[in-house]
Amino acid sequence: MSVPHVIPIRHEPDYRTRTTGRWRGGRFFASVTAAFPEDWSGDDWQSQKRWCAVLHHFDGAGRHLDSRIRFTGTTADGEERAIAAARRLLAEWLDALPERQYQDIAIAPFALRFEGALFGLVLEKDEEEADRVWAELYPDGLGFYAPWDGEYDS
Repeated sequence: MSVPHVIPIRHEPDYRTRTTGRWRGGRFFASVTAAFPEDWSGDDWQSQKRWCAVLHHFDGAGRHLDSRIRFTGTTADGEERAIAAARRLLAEWLDALPERQYQDIAIAPFALRFEGALFGLVLEKDEEEADRVWAELYPDGLGFYAPWDGEYDS
């Protein structure tokens, strides 16, 4: 099965895709997540694990338009405080989306880097099984795969 041009993402109200949907300007995917810099060596993980609010905007066809990303603290600074700050910020951003509706969406792969961390829906290929392709949402760690029905693994 080939990879579709837009990857379906199922809205799950009580789980990791609870803040996906449509608004007057198109589609959106939002989350509170942690990101590590791409060049992170594995040392001192608490100071490198940065919590953030993320709001990706897409047009009506699912093409990436822009992203709002703000880091709110590290695990070393106090994980609960950083997560709470990111949740408050994300709630403000979502409240500002006119005609917001939470629902399934489909978006095209995209990638961007913000302060040394990868964000986006990136197509990945298995090194041992060349025909095994999936779309990985970074840094959230959600993997979408055939049969491309919007379900994901985390």
